[in-house]
Amino acid sequence: MKIIHLKDVKKNKVGAPLFTGTIRRQSPMAGTPESDLSVDYVHFPKGIRNKFHTHSNDQVLIVTRGKGIVATKNERKTIKVGDVAWIPAREVHWHGAAPDSAFTHISVTRAHTKLTQMEK
Repeated sequence: MKIIHLKDVKKNKVGAPLFTGTIRRQSPMAGTPESDLSVDYVHFPKGIRNKFHTHSNDQVLIVTRGKGIVATKNERKTIKVGDVAWIPAREVHWHGAAPDSAFTHISVTRAHTKLTQMEK
């Protein structure tokens, strides 16, 4: 067993080409190479999102702060604290903060999941 305190996990800045602005990401499982999971806390400022992309495995997003949007080519849903979004493998999608709210979600995927960006 290992306990990781989020306050001790560094916030890394991430931006282009995947994001429309700069977000901060915390990866508490990064120091656990034997894990089958990848877990990231992704903190989006108001209106910032990622661009259309896919994952080679399923992705789960757990909303912990604010209001966000998850969208595919055909639908767009508002998500808020307490919501869980499931994105199946290879579904083209994006997610991020609503225009009027900062937003944080926990992203859970299989370790070493490949991300393919669909839009530049």
